[in-house]
Parts: sequence; structure tokens; C-alpha cells
Amino acid sequence: MDGEATGGCPFAHGGNTSLNQPVTKWWPNALNLDILHQHGARTNPMDPDYDHRTAVKSLDFEAVKEDVKALLTDSQDWWPADWGHYGGLMIRLAWHSAGSYRLGDGRGGAGSGNIRFAPLNSWPDNASLDKARRLLWPVKKKHGNALSWADLIVLAGNMAYESMGLKTFGFGFGREDIWGPETDVNWGVEDVWLAESENRYSNLDEASTLYNPLAAVHMGLIYVNPEGVNGKPDPARTAMHVRETFSRMAMNDEETAALTCGGHTVGKAHGGGDHAHIGLEPEAAGVEAQGFGWANPGQKGKAANAFTSGIEGAWTQHPIQWDMGYFDYLFNYEWQLAKSPAGANQWEPVDMPEEVKPVDASDPSIRHNPMMTDADMAMKVDPIYNEICQRFMADPAYFADTFARAWFKLTHRDLGPRVNYLGPDVPNEDLIWQDPVPPGSTSYDVDAVKAKIAACGLSAAEMIATAWDSARTYRGSDKRGGANGARIRLAPQKDWSANEPQRLNKVLGALEPIAAEAGASIADVIVLAGNVGLEQAIKASGHKVTVPFAAGRGDSTDEMTDAESFSVLEPLADGFRNYQKEKYAVGPEELMLDRAQLLGLTAAEMTVLVGGLRVLGTNHGGSKHGVFTDREGQLSNDFFVNLTDMSYSWHPAADDTYEIRDRSSGDVKWTATSADLVFGSNSILRAYAEVYAQDDNAEKFVRDFVAAWTKVMNADRFDLQA
Repeated sequence: MDGEATGGCPFAHGGNTSLNQPVTKWWPNALNLDILHQHGARTNPMDPDYDHRTAVKSLDFEAVKEDVKALLTDSQDWWPADWGHYGGLMIRLAWHSAGSYRLGDGRGGAGSGNIRFAPLNSWPDNASLDKARRLLWPVKKKHGNALSWADLIVLAGNMAYESMGLKTFGFGFGREDIWGPETDVNWGVEDVWLAESENRYSNLDEASTLYNPLAAVHMGLIYVNPEGVNGKPDPARTAMHVRETFSRMAMNDEETAALTCGGHTVGKAHGGGDHAHIGLEPEAAGVEAQGFGWANPGQKGKAANAFTSGIEGAWTQHPIQWDMGYFDYLFNYEWQLAKSPAGANQWEPVDMPEEVKPVDASDPSIRHNPMMTDADMAMKVDPIYNEICQRFMADPAYFADTFARAWFKLTHRDLGPRVNYLGPDVPNEDLIWQDPVPPGSTSYDVDAVKAKIAACGLSAAEMIATAWDSARTYRGSDKRGGANGARIRLAPQKDWSANEPQRLNKVLGALEPIAAEAGASIADVIVLAGNVGLEQAIKASGHKVTVPFAAGRGDSTDEMTDAESFSVLEPLADGFRNYQKEKYAVGPEELMLDRAQLLGLTAAEMTVLVGGLRVLGTNHGGSKHGVFTDREGQLSNDFFVNLTDMSYSWHPAADDTYEIRDRSSGDVKWTATSADLVFGSNSILRAYAEVYAQDDNAEKFVRDFVAAWTKVMNADRFDLQA
């Protein structure tokens, strides 16, 4: 046939099915907006009116727990359990699901069931956890939508510990699953699994130089290399990296030691064979694998032949029992370097009597040496960890309680405040890492407070900027920050340069007496003042739109605030107010995108908020960059009208800024940053900008701005959710 093509596939695929956006494949410098839409309605198979929190409340919680406990000892031929008990496997699944959390940006963690998807489902550190999730499938299938994978995975770890004798601290249902890979998480720049650690440190001998917001030492691990730094055993050096990695998960030394020792009190590591015989990870395996990876033709139905890390052996004599056996082994014997059958570095005891060794995971007539990883040896070698372990050994009840609390923190860290926890096993105790906020009053006269705010002498811009600064710290990644609690008036937030302390003190000085007189929280009054300023700006622009307000925020105290962990919430850049603390490797527009994603905004919401905040005159330090209007202080669509006006031209200027010039005269009309001009240069953002620049959409712009503003102000109002 004339013009017939040969050798190609006629269907659209390839780039369209890739995890990478096709546009950025061809133009890698293009701003990728996918992170703002990754979990949108198009990816969610649930009905539009489905509310997960309502569904969870209908669960038969006790039946779910009993079903999970029953499967723990129901060994399957296709994946036999160690010593007839899946406890170690399920604990590892829960641990590795939660262990990807890092404090720096709140991303990762167990809160969304993200371990079901790439890259986490195929990380080397997560080898064979695909089997653990498949073992849980009958429970998920039976209990349906109300039982999320995210909840079930963590619950399986809890039930495993309880079935082996530990009294857990509690459990909270309420996690909601995502439906596709997370594209917002920076797991590192390496393109090779377990690449040398130098790729993510400026100085490997200084663990604190690990690049933020990373926490793990290698691409593909959740923590440290169990064989030692870069696979070279050195417990003292490993201890340094263990301390840094766990601190980046908000764990102190005692919690770190408890988790290490308690995590290895049960279960075993698997490396009894040749790694060369192990198949590809799930994302690389063929369709016939049906989502399984790491095929092991040498397993032959024996649990002892399973393969995961390459390290082989149990940590204790009774690996399916919560006891003090870990300490008995670690501190009562000398340990020497050895190689596992798979060739991995591990530590084994010197002259341990045969009768105290653990039995084989499949054949109780065989005994093997236990083993310790380099991280385990760090508990013995490091003086601080050793001292903590001595306290644990002297008081087993204290160890069990410390571990239970640390395990609860590990598995619930990204669930947010306690109001998000559902079910019968939620602890009554408010924990400081949950960022507690006391309930606020709803009985005061909102209109009377608004009137007093309007008469207090503050400008609209001052009130709007303060409300924004109070709310913008919210991170949907781990549900921290936000306006509730009014922590903007406490350390460390009150001193952040991003919050303009002088202006903040002025605004708080005017609003706090109003709040006290009315019996309202200062948290409510800060947000209400922002609304008052907006309504003034809306009226000045010729529109009449009321800004919604929901009373009930509370005021946290210094005693309720973990100031050190709050320091990571400091805005180093805020494109919404054209602020950047210093110059970074990425541009202002990329930093703005990151903040928008953490706030839970869509690209359209980000667009309308930036355009509105510019013309309201709320730029940090009163900067005029991006203030494309001659009527500053009015909530108009002028930012978009003038950005898209072809009577102007755009030119680079000094210090990474730009000039907008009149084409006819050449005069500079306005200045801008790339966080302003991206709304004209990026094709998707320009499409939104053009909508708001149209003559018939001036009022739509105001309505959309108010809706997006209210969304940010209420982002942490979990009490308003079903």
C-alpha cells in the first residue's frame, strides 16, 4: 500500500503510559504540574459522594482485628510462614510502609497506602513485601471500602505484635488510600538502586550533611544500610547515621533504640540463597507474575529459603515471641563479622552454645547461629545507645512501654491530630507530636468581632498577610501546621523572617485584646481579620461577596508545641507572597508548586490565589514584584489582565527579576519574578490565567479566590470533616 509504514506500533502508548509526563520528556525544564493533580477525581474509582471517614465508622472493628490475627498463623503453601507465624513479615510490612516518612517535608509514611505503588513497591528494601500484602487480600476483600489498605497494613503490624505478647499503645483507623504513584516525593537523584551514599551527602563523615529532605542513606532503603555505611561494617560509624536518619523521622535517641531493639525482637532476615537466582522486582516482572516480584525458584515451599535483604538469620532464640531475648544475645555474647549464604556482611556470635540458638524457620530439628546487623551492633558500641539499652534491660516493662509508644508514633506520625483517629483503640492521651489544639469557642458574636476588627486601625493587607502566614504552614503530607492553634504567635514561628515579625507583632497587638474581650480564640480572630480585609478589598473592587467563616479554632500553648519539630515547617520560600529566604538550586516557581501541593491546592486554585494576593499588596516586605495593577488593595483580576496584555513586553533584569515594559514607550511599567511570569509562560497556567483575564470573568475571579482562600484557612479544620 502506498505510504504504508512498517516496523512500528499503530497505537498510542509508550510515553502516555510512562510515569513521566511526556512534555517533560521532551522539554525537561518545563514546569511539571502533575503533582497538583496526581490524586484527582480522574484517578479515584470511588463514587463521587463516597466519604471515607463516614465509611470507616461502619466497620466491625473487632471482626477486622480477629480476621487479621487468624491469618497470622494460617500458613500458605505458596508463601510459607516463618515458624508458622507471619508476625515478622507483617511487622516488616507495616514498618516499611511507615518508615518512608521524613520530617523535613512530611512526605512518605503509612498514611496513604503508597507502598502499593512504584517506586516503593519495588524498592530493594521492600523485597517480598508484595507477598505480605497479598496475604492480607482476603481481609481487605471481605471488609471492603471502609477498610483502607493504608489502615490494614499498619493494623497487621499491630496485631502481629499483640499476637506475640506485646501490649500495644493503641491504633487509629482513618487513613485513606491513594490510587496512583506519588509524583511529589523526592526520593533522591540517583538512578541506581543502593548507589553509593556520597550521592546524598556533602560529607559522608558528617551524617547531618544528608541532603534535605531525605532521611534514608541510599536510594531504595528506608533507613540505613544494614551491612554498614556503603556496605562496609563499622558499628560506630553506622550509629552516627542511624541517629541522623531517625532524627529526620522525629525520633529521639531513646525512641530510636527502642524501635531498633523492639523491631528485631521478633522475626528474621532472609538471605539463605544466591541472589542471582532471584527474579525481577514487581514493576519489572512480566504480566504472568500478576504483580509479584522477586520470584525465588529455590524456595521449594520452605520459609527458611525465602529471600529479602541477603542477610540471613534471627535476632533472638524465640522469634515469634515478645521477650528480652534480643538483649540477651546482643550483650551476653561477643560478636564477629561473618558472611551470610548470600554473601552479605553480618555479625554472628562467638562460641554460642547450640541449645540456645534459634531453630530453623521451617525445620525445628535444625539450629542456626543468630545474627546482628551493623545497626544492631551500633546499639552496643555507641555509648548513648548502650546506656539506653542498659535501662531497658533493667526494666522490661519500661522497654515494652517505650517501644509501644515509639511504634505508635512511627505508624501514626502522618495521620495528623488525634481528631483524625477513628475506632475503639485510640489512646486518650494527647501526645505532643500530635500537635494538640484545645477546642475553641463557637458562642461569641462573629459580626461584633468583625466590626471591632474593621475599626482597629490595621490595613487590609496587614490582616490578609497575617492570616495567610498563619495558615500556609499546613502540610497535607502529614497534616501538620495550619491556622488552628495560632502557633504563629509562639516560638519558633513568631520569629521566622517569612512572617515579618515586626508586622506580626503589630497585628497581634491589635487582635489579641479583641479576642480576649469577645471570648474568641486568637486563632479564629486572625483568620477572621483576614476575611475582614478581603471583604474590604472585594467591596473596593465593586463586588459584593461574603467570605465564609467557621468558628471553633483553639489556641495552643508553648507546652503543647514541640518547637524543635515545628522548625521544619518554616517557609524558606512562599511564591504566594513572592518571598524567598535565599537563593536555591530550584527556581521560585518550583518552590511555589511544592507549597501549593502541600496545601492541597489544584493548579487553578494556585493560579487564582497568586493573582489575587499580588494585587492585594501582600508581598513579603512590600515588594512590588508582580503587582500588576494601578489599584493595589482591590481584589481585581488586574494581575491576569495585564500579564496577558500584548501592549507590554517582558525582559530579564538584575538579580533574577524581570521588567515589564510598555512596547510603545519602552518605559518599565512593572517588575516581576519567575513566580509571576510562569503564569504567562507555562501553557497550562496561561490557560488558567486567560480565563481570569477575560472581561466576563471578573466576578468569577473573586468567587474563585474566596473559595480557594477559604480552603487554605480551613485546611486543618479536621473537626469540620464528616
